Amino acid sequence: MTAGTAERRLTRTGRWARGAVGLAALVAASEALGRAGIVDQEYLPPASRILVRAVALAGDREFLRNVLATVEAWALGLAIAVCAGVALGVLLGAVPFVGTAVRAILEFLRPVPSVALIPLVSVIVGAGLRTEATLIVYAATWPVLFNTIYGLQDVDPVAKETLRSFGFGRLAVLWRVSLPSAAPFIATGVRLAAAVALILAVGTEILSGFGSGLGTFIVQAQQAVDGATDVLAGTVWAGALGLVINLALVQAERRLFRWHVAQRGDGG
Repeated sequence: MTAGTAERRLTRTGRWARGAVGLAALVAASEALGRAGIVDQEYLPPASRILVRAVALAGDREFLRNVLATVEAWALGLAIAVCAGVALGVLLGAVPFVGTAVRAILEFLRPVPSVALIPLVSVIVGAGLRTEATLIVYAATWPVLFNTIYGLQDVDPVAKETLRSFGFGRLAVLWRVSLPSAAPFIATGVRLAAAVALILAVGTEILSGFGSGLGTFIVQAQQAVDGATDVLAGTVWAGALGLVINLALVQAERRLFRWHVAQRGDGG
């Protein structure tokens, strides 16, 4: 094992340790607040009760069906957003004239909050999965789109000119140089979009108040007597899903773009 590899592993272990300490401190604070009566347990149950309930929900088939419904909407919306974002990003990044022409429109649409479109989208495409997936696509496309554009703009012009000097056309240069160089940027965009997609999946279920999903479970628990434990247990599941998704994508980036991580000097 080289010294650099050992140092990176120690750095990674240190990050995990700091994260674990921060999580433990949060759980301990929640437990202390609940047990001491500083905060009414009706609104903030002790962390131990929440975690026990979250574990118990793993054996509840109805709850697991809600989780799978959220994951289905997340996966469908994210897949469409990645395809659309990369395709549009390549078009706008590789053809400057088109990018300049539509830039103002993109900057106008990007700040529009997706949740504000729930009533309009539900009327146009119908309730349920269609509305959820449409809103996820709208919100998750932006990180992929702009990271693709930035990645293509960051390509070394010398590499492109070298291929052109050997007689390669525009498409060949795009395929052999531009896209491989922009791939790490696109991967980062996909990771950001995955987080946005999960937020929209759960958030849409909560705000729409219909259908099935993790957000629907949280809303229904909120309306029940003494439902704070279930609400927070559902929130723990949402956070755990986000953590697992992010860790999986980070590991995929490190394996696929090890060379890029090394060039950045990333200790991970």
